[in-house]
Parts: sequence; structure tokens; C-alpha cells
Amino acid sequence: MTTAERIDYLVERQKRFFQSGKTFPVEFRIEMLKKLKACVLRHENDIAAALKKDLGKSRYESYMCETGMVLSEISFLIKHTPKFAKKRRVRTPLAQFHSVSYIQPTPYGNTLIISPWNYPLLLTLDPLAAAISAGNTAIVKPSAYAPATANLLAEMIAECFPEEYIAVVLGGREENAHLLEKKFDFVFFTGSQNVGKVVLRHTAEHLTPAVLELGGKSPVIVDSTANIPLAAKRIIFGKIINCGQTCVAPDYILCDSRVKGRLIDELKKQIKQQLGSDPINNPNYGHIINRKHFDRLCGLIDKNKVVYGGGTNPLTLQIAPTIMDNVTWDDAVMGEEIFGPILPVLTFDRFREVYDILKDRPKPLALYMFSTNKAHIDFVTKRIQFGGGCVNDTIIHLATEQMGFGGVGESGMGSYHGKASFDAFSHYKSIVDKKNWLDLPVRYQPYKDFYDKLVRLFLK
Repeated sequence: MTTAERIDYLVERQKRFFQSGKTFPVEFRIEMLKKLKACVLRHENDIAAALKKDLGKSRYESYMCETGMVLSEISFLIKHTPKFAKKRRVRTPLAQFHSVSYIQPTPYGNTLIISPWNYPLLLTLDPLAAAISAGNTAIVKPSAYAPATANLLAEMIAECFPEEYIAVVLGGREENAHLLEKKFDFVFFTGSQNVGKVVLRHTAEHLTPAVLELGGKSPVIVDSTANIPLAAKRIIFGKIINCGQTCVAPDYILCDSRVKGRLIDELKKQIKQQLGSDPINNPNYGHIINRKHFDRLCGLIDKNKVVYGGGTNPLTLQIAPTIMDNVTWDDAVMGEEIFGPILPVLTFDRFREVYDILKDRPKPLALYMFSTNKAHIDFVTKRIQFGGGCVNDTIIHLATEQMGFGGVGESGMGSYHGKASFDAFSHYKSIVDKKNWLDLPVRYQPYKDFYDKLVRLFLK
């Protein structure tokens, strides 16, 4: 079969498998989640090797940021799926007192999961676990930019599941295009805003619901009351994980001009402390995914504004953590999401300027606020629009099953993680179970004055 023929074949087979009802029993879903978890544990060494090859990730970072988080998410869903899948009784209006009202979660059906290259294991298996938990089938399309991990995922999923239930399609743009032409019941996409627009145009053709996890320029706001040494430590942690190739990485710093000097000094210290004086030769520091992105990032570095770092190695596709000062919104580095280890620093003179600076800019996926001023914290978290974030830290808001993770506006739509993952892959049916022992005549014609009084009694 050609790739197109295989995709057509898989879509049709999965449609029939879902219609058979085999994915509906909660016991089946739990069994499949346990199989997936066992497979991840069995292949832990293979996963670490694949991530090292694709992105240069250390074994420690691979487990902390991908394998361990996947296992945590699957464990959560194994424990809670029986509760999530139950119908939930809700209050019935007085006029329908002889009825029972409830909400019944049901799977969408045949789903498509398109995952990115920057966290190729995590951002593939997390949504897949959610699809399984909610009772769907799934076709998984990992990124061709991380081929070692994509090939391993294909092996792992084939080892666990029959392809009429879960299948992997490998390849690049041609395969993506053919998949998006097919009618699915739900699409989950993680990737860039540009590709997200393409996905949304295709899903609109079929009126298919979709979750889009995109990105954007996530700001770090540092006011004059912040604990500067701790802020620098946590900002650098968030920036150097995966060499900045993280959708919620701190994209730029917007700090009070009175603390800029101290903050930059502490940022420099933290880079040395966390990666040493020669980060490129640190075995735990990864590399940029490919030459295209390496060249793009190098083009964003204005050497006249670099105050720390700036070193590159074209042979290993590595860029040292780089701090740029005196940056303006007209600089190239502020014209797009950086997605790399470059950290521009901008300033404000009065805190009220922060809102004016950010209010008309695209809504970011994340925002980080470093402050001990409660009024400033409340203002930023309530008034500025962004997907999610942290106060006095970075990144960690996505590492809990108790909160949904997702964007708003240009940074995405919908959310997942924990129960939000189950919700994302489920349709909630609202059902009224009306009893037969009574049939009030109030709603039927011919209308009467007495019925009008009853209607007004019920509806007010």
C-alpha cells in the first residue's frame, strides 16, 4: 500500500473498531492504560537513547521532563478513569420533577493526535493516554524532526495495541496533509501557530472539534520587590531545559529598570552555576533540533546586544545560553517565538506600564511573575490574558494533574492534563430521563389562562 492507501485503510478499520463498542467498557480502557504504562517502563533505556540522539537530552532530563511525566499521567488516569467515566446526576427543574437529569461522558470516537518534535515522547503519549482513558481509537502522527523517537514510538505502540485500535503513521508534510483531509471525530494538535492554522482550517471543513496546543512569546515579569537571586535561578532553569525548545519556556524578561543590573548579574551567575563556564561542552546540555532551527536562532542574536554567552557550534548544533540587553520590540529576537536558549531583557520604569506593554500583544501560552507585592501579583494574574503560568517560578504549572494546561487566543484552544485530559477527549451528553406515570398538560395546546399562571410560577 502507498502511504495514502494505508492511512485510508487505518481510518476505516478504526472506524469499524470503534463502532463495535469494544472501547466503551471502562475495564478495557484500564487494561489498555496498564499495557501502555508497562511498555514505557520496559523501554525506558530505549527512550533515553532516542531522546539523546534526537535532542541531546541527558538521561536525567529525559526522565524528569518526559518519561516520568508520562508515567505520572498514565498512573493518574488508571486510578481515576472509573470515576471520570461515570454519569453524573444533576438537579432537575421543578417543572420536570418527575424526571432524572444526568450528564453522561462518552468518547468522541476516532481521534487524530499530531505531536511535535521538542518533547516527542511526552507530547505523544500524554494525549494518547487521554484518548484511551476516554474510550477512543487513535491514529498517532509523531514529528519527522525527531526520527529516533518517532520510530521507537511506532515500535512501542505496535507492541501494545492492534492497529485497528491505536496506530502510528510516520512521515512528514505529505502524511500530515493526507491525515488532515480525512474526517476524524476529534483532533489533538501540538505544534507551531502556523501549522495550527492549517490544522484548524482542515478541521473546520469537517466541523471537527479540536484542541490546539500552540505557543507564543511567554514573558517573565520581574518587579522591584522580587527575590532577584531566586528569580534568576528559576528563570535560567526554565530557559535551559531542552535548550529553550519548550513551548512554555521564558521567552523574554520584562523587568523593573531599577533591578535590571542586579538581575542580569544573577542570571550570568546562574548559567555558570547550572551549566558551568562552558555550557556547550557540558554533557547534560542538549542541542538544537536541526540546522534550519539552528540557523534561525543564530539570526536572532544581535552580537552588539549580547552581554553574556553567544557562543555557537555549527557542527553539534549547539548555542550557549545567551543574554541580550537593551533590547527593543523592533529587534528581530522580539518578532517571533524564540524557542531556543536566547534570553532578551526589556524594562519598564513604572509597574502600570506592564499592562500597556502587553495588552495588545498576542496572548502567550505562559506568563511568569516574580514579585512579593500582592497587589502586583493580583493585577497581572487577573488582568493580563495568558494560558497559564507561575508566580515566583517557571514551567512547573504544567506538571500537575490537578490543573488543565492550555493556551488562549493565539497560543491555543482547549486544555489537557489530569481530568482535563479525559474531558478533552470526551463528549458530555446531557440527558433527561422522563418518567411515564405523569404527563402535565401545561406545555400542550390549546393554551389556557390557568396554564399560563403555572408556567409563570415555574419560569421566573
